[in-house]
Parts: sequence; C-alpha cells; structure tokens
Amino acid sequence: MLMNLQTATPRITGFSVATKTQVPNNGPTIYAFGQCIETITQIGCKDCLNAQYNNMQSCLPNSDGRAFANGCFLRYSTTSFFPHNQILDVTRFSKQVTSKKGIIIGGVVAGGSLALILIALFSMIRRRKSPKMISIPRGDIPGASKLKGPVAFSYNVLKTATKNFSEENKIGEGGFGVVYKGTLWNGKVVAIKKLASPYSNKVDEEFESEVKLISHVHHRNLVRLLGCCSKGHDRILVYEYMKNNSLDKFLYGDKKYSLNWKQRYEVILGIARGLAYLHEEFHVRIIHRDIKTNNILLDDDLQPRIADFGLARLIPEDKTHLNTKFAGTLGYTSPEYAIHGQLSEKVDVYSYGIVVLEIISGQKCNKLETDGDVAGEYLLQKAWNLYERGMHLELVDNALDPQDYDADEVKKIIEIGLLCTQPSAETRPMMSEIMVMLKKKGLLENMRPTMPIFIETN
Repeated sequence: MLMNLQTATPRITGFSVATKTQVPNNGPTIYAFGQCIETITQIGCKDCLNAQYNNMQSCLPNSDGRAFANGCFLRYSTTSFFPHNQILDVTRFSKQVTSKKGIIIGGVVAGGSLALILIALFSMIRRRKSPKMISIPRGDIPGASKLKGPVAFSYNVLKTATKNFSEENKIGEGGFGVVYKGTLWNGKVVAIKKLASPYSNKVDEEFESEVKLISHVHHRNLVRLLGCCSKGHDRILVYEYMKNNSLDKFLYGDKKYSLNWKQRYEVILGIARGLAYLHEEFHVRIIHRDIKTNNILLDDDLQPRIADFGLARLIPEDKTHLNTKFAGTLGYTSPEYAIHGQLSEKVDVYSYGIVVLEIISGQKCNKLETDGDVAGEYLLQKAWNLYERGMHLELVDNALDPQDYDADEVKKIIEIGLLCTQPSAETRPMMSEIMVMLKKKGLLENMRPTMPIFIETN
C-alpha cells in the first residue's frame, strides 16, 4: 500500500492522497496518507516520498508509523485519521504506470492542509507532557515555512482598503478587536479585523501558527479566513465579507422580524454543521470558545457562517479537555468553563444551546425579562420553567406566525437547547448527535434534560 501511495501522490493535483486497505483473512484495516508541499516538483515529490518510505521500514511492525521531511509526509495507522469520503483506491496507479496510460484526477484533499495538521499532531504528541500545550508554534513544525499558508497582506494595502481604518468603514467592534469593511485593489470586498491584543513574542508565535491552521478550515458554515497581516504591534485578520451582517441584528436589532421559522431552523441546523466540523470532522479538534449570535454571520442566502476565531483553541488528541484562563462572553459560557476554566468541545455545545433558545425566542440571553409583577427571569431560566410546566411554546417569538411552524418540532428544538445547557458537560450531546436530533421527525424519546445552573450575568 505504501509503495502504491508513493507512486500515486506525485500524480495527483495537490500532491495529497488518503487511502486504506483490508488485511486478508479478517485482518485489520490499514489507513495511510501521503502528501508533498505544492511548491515541490513532481520528481521532487516522488524522491522525497521514496526516501520516507525507506525510513518508515523501521516503524514496522508497529500499528502506527510516520515519516516526514521538509517537502513531504507519509503515515500509516490501523486507526482511521481522516474522513472516509477522502479515500482513494491507489492500486490502479501502479497498473497505470505499467500500461503508460495518462492520469487525470482531481485533488482529493485540500492542498497543504492535511499535511500541516498531521505534522502538527505529531509534534503535539511528542510534546504531550507540556500542560500549556494548546497551540503549535510554527518553529516546531518541520517544513512549516514551505507549506502553503494564508495570504500575507501588506499593512498599506489594508490601510488603503479601509480608508485608514476610518469610522465610516467600521462594521463591528468587540473585546477582541474592531472589524472594518474594506475594498481591495481588485474590487473584492472583505472584512478586516484589527485585533486588540498586547504584543509579545508568545502572542506573535501563537498568532502565526494558529492563523496558519485556521486558514485551512473550509466549510460552508464557517467564515473563510483569507489572510493576515503583522506590522509592529498590529495583528490583522482578513475574512470573507458577509453583507447581511450578524444574526443578532435579525433577532433583536435593526432587522428584527426578518426571519421566518424555516429560515431560523436553517440557521440552527447550519450552526450545528459548522461546529460538528470543528469538533469532529477536522483533523484537530478546534474549540471556538465564543459562540454567540453576533459571531454568527448570514450570507446572501441567509445561511449561517460561524465567525471570529480570535479565541479558538486546539485540543490535543490525547486530551479530553484543557484547563485554561477564561475567555468568552458571560451568558453564553458553560459553568465548568466560567468557574473552573475547564475547556472542552462541550463548552461550545453549551453556547450553541443558548443561541438556539435566542433564535426561537427572539430574546437576548443576558437581558432580564419581566412580565408584570412576576420577578424577572433570564432566558435560560425562563425556558426551563416553561419546559417544566409543559408550556414550551410560550417561549416562541411573537413575530413568528404559528401557521408557519410545527408545534412538536419547535418543542423538540427547545428541548435540544436545554439538553445542550445541562450542568454536567458529560451529559450534553455531541454536535453530530444534535444534527441527528434536528433532522429526526417527531419528539425526542427517552431524553429529558436536567435543570441547568443559572449564573447571574450582571
């Protein structure tokens, strides 16, 4: 299989191949991956992989082997480490070499991304004793400087695009930076975020390594990072521009009452898709840490795009969670993270549950709602109290026409939101499980949420 892999990889656009084979007589399945950097020649790729193939002989008969140089990477394992929809049968390439037939085939994996991630994982495993390991310094990745990364924009280009970062071009602002609308020299409109972070060698190192990794995260429900810029103490990110702006504007801002039930459901499902990709489908678990309605942008078709990865952290494959300093937005943050600094993908799941309740109710989670003489309740507390009394539908936004939605479907989604906000991280569902629940017809069976912890946000 490895011999076929080193033959196939240089012949495929993007120089990257994932494959698998079954050992005869009910043996294990072997998974393998090969990749060369895109700047290398086809012959150079072949020679590099051949050298790593020879080096890998020393790995046998271990169930996992890896070899890499400045220009290529090769790995095999009895455990799958890539999505199954990226698998290619490489045996045909050895036959085609004999028959001298031409090979025309599309790229299997996004160029450059998987090699960087797998090499990064290898680097993380070798350094797993470090308790603060939440990102991968660029200098520790062999050949990282040659791997294709995000576009490096010049400061003057971004300054011109935003008219010197003028107030009239400002489209958003938060605790982690200001976002400007910018028009590049070719007419392309982009969102330019100037980060508000103190300069240090560590910040600079993390900025480069994490931005390089995030730039390879491609999904229809994630805002695409186009490039970055470093000048002096300034750190700037360049993203796709979403003219419809953020979800909060459609729920309780100047575009309130614009979304019908079908559109809200599509937003709920789309956010789940994006988070499932970050947590379970990308080759490194990425925790966003700041999922909230103003970090969800809407594209031209009102499909959601998760934005603002300024707080994103990587979880090493040998850890279930990290202990780290709190960063995020109170009201959307899970109790174990806000109180104890315990970070896992279930922190994003909790935030997602809050966002679901906001989408259904059209209310802000951290706004104290009062009803006549009744004591004020925050959104999560209100949702739980209505659920306990079997009055789920009292939570639904009055702007929604009851004829447009199915009552049982709305009840189910409210219960999904409450399942996501349970006090124990272990009892919260994974995002892939949430997607199944959302698509399944009818009410949830044998799944009852437990009472959430109510944290005062003022």
